[in-house]
Amino acid sequence: MLPAPIPENEDARLETLRALLILDTPPEERFDVLTAYAASLFRVPIALVSLIDINRQWFKSRCGLTATETSRDISFCGHAIHDDAVLVVNNALNDPRFADNPLVTSEPFIRFYASAPLIMQNGHRMGTLCLIDRIPRQLDEWELNHLRELATIVAKELQGMAATQDFLASANCQKAFLPTSK
Repeated sequence: MLPAPIPENEDARLETLRALLILDTPPEERFDVLTAYAASLFRVPIALVSLIDINRQWFKSRCGLTATETSRDISFCGHAIHDDAVLVVNNALNDPRFADNPLVTSEPFIRFYASAPLIMQNGHRMGTLCLIDRIPRQLDEWELNHLRELATIVAKELQGMAATQDFLASANCQKAFLPTSK
């Protein structure tokens, strides 16, 4: 197993992740709908919105998996945040990065993995929208494009949440909600 290297921009990436104020928050329908849709569309048993923190991979949304996080050093998604492209592992048993990974050799017995990075407006990749299957498989060009599009929607949802929180915290917004005297 080869742990993913740490991105060169890790400090700035983590700062962006923390600014989203999303880590360890409860499940939200807007993300759960997207993972359920991805699992159905791609016919996979597992779909996740995964965020890569300093030492862990935390799942904001999960369909088909009970775990809420895994160690970053065994995460597939830790590899995926190094590039803007979709990462596809057709058969993890044949990939030296993952063949002896505990997520491959035991539950959930990952064989197929595909993910599109969640790219923020500043270019930092926070995590992925990922698909997992217990059997080897491939994605065609149509599926790759749709995975990228769904990841873009997830990234916009993540940024929208942070933008709303920033707006509500601003002095102008607070003034807008103050009662006016008559």
